[in-house]
Amino acid sequence: MKKEEIIIQTEDVKVRVIELHPKEEGPFHFHTEIIDNMFGISGEITVSMRKPIEKVILKPGVHCKIEQGRSHKVMNNLNNESSKYLLVQGVGQYDFITEND
Repeated sequence: MKKEEIIIQTEDVKVRVIELHPKEEGPFHFHTEIIDNMFGISGEITVSMRKPIEKVILKPGVHCKIEQGRSHKVMNNLNNESSKYLLVQGVGQYDFITEND
């Protein structure tokens, strides 16, 4: 199960460091108001996006921006190590709407 550390949380901004365990994967989801900005910290995480289909490999120093309404998911690519990324979300009301695969 993922581990997260909240850095900042207000009504319309959320900043967290998220750690994914080996091969851990989240569901496809989207946000109606906020934009996700992800920055690789350690390891290797695949960010898969839909409409259009795109994949970004987050490694330390790599940035990925996901606009509101765009479906996406994250997965730790590593078999034996956790991976971490910094997630900056805003500006707007936070929601997490899952989609069927």
